[in-house]
Amino acid sequence: MTALHFQSAKQLAQAVRRKKISARELLEHFLARVERYNPSLNAIIRQDAEGARKRARAADQALARGKAVGPLHGVPMTIKESFDVVGMPTTWGVPEYRDAIATRNALAVERYLAAGVVLFGKSNVPVLLSDWQTFNPIYGTTNNPWDVRLVPGGSSGGSAAALAAGLTGMETGSDIGASIRNPAHYCGVYGHKPTYGICPTRGQALAGRVATTDISVIGPMGRSAEDLEIGLGIMAGPDEIDGAGYSLKLPAPRRKTLAGLKVAVMLTDVNSEVDQAVQARIQAVADFMAKRRAKVSDKARPAVDTTACQRVYIELLRAATSGRQTDEVFRKNQEAAAALASGDDSYFARMTRANVMPHRNWLGTNETRHKMRLAWAEFFKEWDVLICPTAATAAYPHDQKGERHNRTVRVNGRDVPTTDQLFWAGYSGVVYLPSTVAPAGFTPEGLPVGVQIIGPQFGDRTCIHVARLLESEFQGFVPPKGYD
Repeated sequence: MTALHFQSAKQLAQAVRRKKISARELLEHFLARVERYNPSLNAIIRQDAEGARKRARAADQALARGKAVGPLHGVPMTIKESFDVVGMPTTWGVPEYRDAIATRNALAVERYLAAGVVLFGKSNVPVLLSDWQTFNPIYGTTNNPWDVRLVPGGSSGGSAAALAAGLTGMETGSDIGASIRNPAHYCGVYGHKPTYGICPTRGQALAGRVATTDISVIGPMGRSAEDLEIGLGIMAGPDEIDGAGYSLKLPAPRRKTLAGLKVAVMLTDVNSEVDQAVQARIQAVADFMAKRRAKVSDKARPAVDTTACQRVYIELLRAATSGRQTDEVFRKNQEAAAALASGDDSYFARMTRANVMPHRNWLGTNETRHKMRLAWAEFFKEWDVLICPTAATAAYPHDQKGERHNRTVRVNGRDVPTTDQLFWAGYSGVVYLPSTVAPAGFTPEGLPVGVQIIGPQFGDRTCIHVARLLESEFQGFVPPKGYD
């Protein structure tokens, strides 16, 4: 039988509802695990144990009175540091925001609390949520439970590490550059990047910011595909302002089983070569689906040039994050962009130009993005999902020297820029598409690999459903050793 702390959030909620364990007992179980295992991981960086104990007592009292409860009633939960939680700072790892104490909860936090969770802490992030590692000068470095010498991913690295080690029952992250998908892949858990715009991001921002950022989304993370479905059901839907005019109804999956499912398979790309160990696991998933009578093709693709897509994504990504620049940094980037050679097409050059991109140029790039979006829509008229890697490699050693764009990872015996693998984030993300990451096995070295399941816009339930089928028939969550 699965240990309590490695059960899904749905199973934990059922145990509380059936009174096999009280919400208070369940909370104390997870708090004890945090005390025991978190020092070596540094995944959870803020706790409110007393506030959580009050919430747990209230949950038990409500159950005793026979009061209707939410889908996650009594489930201990942590949440990514970038979400506002009353009484806790929201820093995004930036020292200047060390004392930015939230006075109201993020909308997603309110929705989770209404669903019955017992929120007890926050999980670690990189500075400005801008790395596939998780470290910052306020809270330090988060380690991967599979091997503490390795990164847990980012920017939701603390979230994924806490889930994998059984330190929390449920988590939620944000994703503009695979920040949900990449940590789920590195740590062997589940993560869902929703269709752009369906989960309101209010309260997941630096102090004073309210506008929604292009490409960026928030979404659920868990130890099962069912938890993603529950989490999305809690988070999705318009906020109060938009809800006055419309509601959200995501379509059901077209097929209930793998038989007949039409699956396109992509193992690597010229813009981001993928390590053979990762390719082998994606191919294993494709082969399994074919044995279950899915129609599988390694040739089917949307009519989108991948090199052009990578260019569009980097430009729009860095334009989207350019508002973080101070006036001084903006001026320096203007000077740096002006000094670039006209033929310089490096990631640094693309990033620097995008940081100071004139709005007229942005409009042209955005137009290209929407043409790609229409091409994807045509593709999904015939195909149900496209499966592909989440990143170029499995988790890699900590490397905090210099700037991100100067670091490398080893792919098939060669050192390549870490930023190349942003391709696997942007291929679907820049055109608003949903994608789910589910466990797909292990490398020869025993590190987890996740498969990315991309679906049509608003096809979130299809992506998660395919992950559920793979969970029940191929592989589900496997806990790392040493966290019994």
